Amino acid sequence: MTVVALLANPPREGLVGTAIAESTPLSPAEAADLYEAGFRDAVLAVDRSGGELLVNYPDEDDLPAEHRTETSPEAELRTLVADTLGGTDEVRFERQVGSSFGARAGNTVTHLLREEGADSVAVVTPTAPLLSRTVVDSAAMKLRTTEVVLGPSSNGRAYYAGFTEPIDFDGAFAAPALPTLAERGRDADRSVDFVEPSPSLETGEDLFDVVPNLRARFAAERVVPDYTAAFVHEHGLDVVVEDGEQRLVRD
Repeated sequence: MTVVALLANPPREGLVGTAIAESTPLSPAEAADLYEAGFRDAVLAVDRSGGELLVNYPDEDDLPAEHRTETSPEAELRTLVADTLGGTDEVRFERQVGSSFGARAGNTVTHLLREEGADSVAVVTPTAPLLSRTVVDSAAMKLRTTEVVLGPSSNGRAYYAGFTEPIDFDGAFAAPALPTLAERGRDADRSVDFVEPSPSLETGEDLFDVVPNLRARFAAERVVPDYTAAFVHEHGLDVVVEDGEQRLVRD
């Protein structure tokens, strides 16, 4: 069983989704709601898979002062998980430790592999809207014979990173993360493989990939991520081309 560590911030306005709010018709509050939808969909994807979900949350003191509230990040994310799954009995919650994303991810992976004897550990975030049970299970199968399994995304990013042995995580998730993670795997004499590509959702430009992808799935009556698809539908998001330039529009 792969432990899937979901590294997430509480979906607070101005803390998450800021790059989307700056360059799209979505407000900062709506961008935070979109991040929350991605978090819920990631929780569902792992819960429906054969993996074990671990929600990795930040300490309140590690958040910028203007984004601290009376509700702790752990409590806030626990409430969302309980609302999404109907409870939290099968979900682990642990505090993030580290000064950067790479350090936090690396500390989690290394601790689980070396201290808790996990067979494999994967790192995902709420910004992988099309993460699915199929992807999680496919990656877990590959991790039985491969030591590093990566999910390629646009602009050199990685939406999924799974390991059966630690690598040098210092700066490994800095852009472009995909080739860096692959190189670090080979530098550590680890075998490296990949699962299917999937878009990330961190910037306004990413919506030019995600929204048409979701609309194509609507049209084909294929599986869609529950919460992100509902957000796109409820806000009437679409991508149009005017004068040769793509634009995100809404109802």
